[in-house]
Formats: sequence, structure tokens, C-alpha cells
Amino acid sequence: MILVIDVGNTNMTLGVYDGDELKATFRLMTETPRTSDEYGIVLKELLRNRGIEPAMIEGSIIGSVVPDVMHSLVGGVTRYLGSEPLIVGPGVKTGINLVTENPRNVGADLIVDAVAAYEKYGGPVLVIDFGTATTYSLISAKGDFFACAIAPGIRISFEALWNKAAKLPEVEIKKPKSILAQETITNMQAGLVYGQIGQTEYIIRKMKEESGLEDLLVVATGGLGRLISDETDEIDIYDSSLTLDGLLMIYKKNTKAGK
Repeated sequence: MILVIDVGNTNMTLGVYDGDELKATFRLMTETPRTSDEYGIVLKELLRNRGIEPAMIEGSIIGSVVPDVMHSLVGGVTRYLGSEPLIVGPGVKTGINLVTENPRNVGADLIVDAVAAYEKYGGPVLVIDFGTATTYSLISAKGDFFACAIAPGIRISFEALWNKAAKLPEVEIKKPKSILAQETITNMQAGLVYGQIGQTEYIIRKMKEESGLEDLLVVATGGLGRLISDETDEIDIYDSSLTLDGLLMIYKKNTKAGK
């Protein structure tokens, strides 16, 4: 079994694969400070709760956009699971060509999503990841990662409202019954959710226009991606396991498991 870990700014998402089958998933808060021992103990307990013994983990891989947690996390995985993880970064084989101005600055999350979308659905493909940030990554028919737009995520926008506007409360992130909202909570939900839908549709259309890729397949992922993808015809596919699948693909490209 292979353990894959996606370290985002808000949460870590972990998956365990048996072959190509995703057997279990877990989430941890990234913002919670932990030592390597704490990570190791938490990981072992999470695995055992799903009937997976640590000795069953044959290898691991981490894709991270949060450098501060990596020393403790890598130490915990290595010490408690007996597997020094592969880290997504420069020098790792991905099968994707980074043809941006500074390829070394492309985030691990963008690379992982691009690998998964291109291998699962082909190209050209636009990958939208609705995470802490909302990212729009363009991959050509030849597998070239050549453009990306990054916008504030839905949760960041909600938090900005209730943290910066004294009289606005913290609210649930969901679409109200109508954009014609008539009280404070649904006022906020209407503006932010419909605003995100509008932003998504505009960016998709603008990327198609400027790239000339009118036949572009649009694939969405991320925790709040379902909320948006269900409300627009501009998104073709919602794939909840895209990032975890991409980590497994990269792991196989760089180890004996893929040979």
C-alpha cells in the first residue's frame, strides 16, 4: 500500500492506495503545530482505525505548499511508518513540461493536479482546484503546463467579510435559494457563492479565448469544488480524488512500483 499526502494551507489530505484503488482518506489541520512524534502517532492511529497496519505501507509521497510543516511531517512518516517519503519538487519525474517563466516556482499542488488531469483525461485541459486559493491551470495537448491564474478561495473571501466587517457574522458556505436574498446571512451567501460562480465562468471563457483552445476540457477538484461545479455548465468534470491520484501517479513514475 502507498500513502499519499497533500499538504495544503488549511488541511492535509491523506490517502492510502492498494494498487490503483483508493482504500481510505483522512484529513488533518495543517495549521495545528505538531512534532514529528505527534505526526507519527496520529498517522499510525488513523491507519489502524481503518484496519491498516503501519507495516502494510510500502512507500509514501508528499506534495506540499507549506514548507514549515515538512521537517516534522517527513520525520514522523519516516520514523513511525518506516518509509522515507518522496517529495514532489525539482528533479522529480512528472511527465508534465513546465513551460512557464520560472518553472521552479510552480507549486507542488499545481503540478500534481496537472499530472492527474492530463493522464486521466488527456489534453488540452484546464484544471480548477477550489482550495484555500482557487487555481486555474492550463495544460496543452502535448502535456505542457503553460499558464495559471490564482484567485482567493471561497473560504478566504467569506473569512475576509466576517473578520473585516464588524456587523457581518460568520456563516455557512452554501448557495442560498435565490440571489435575491433578503437578510444578512443569505445576503452574504448570495454575493460570495454567485460571485464565485461568475468568476469561475468568466476565467474559463477568457482562458479559452486567449489560448485559442475552444475544445478545452475543464476539470474541477477541491473541497468546495462540488458546490461550484454543480452550478455551471462551464465545468465538464468534478473529480474529488484528482490530487491524491496525481500523487500516486508521480510516485509510480519515480519508483519501482511504476515499472
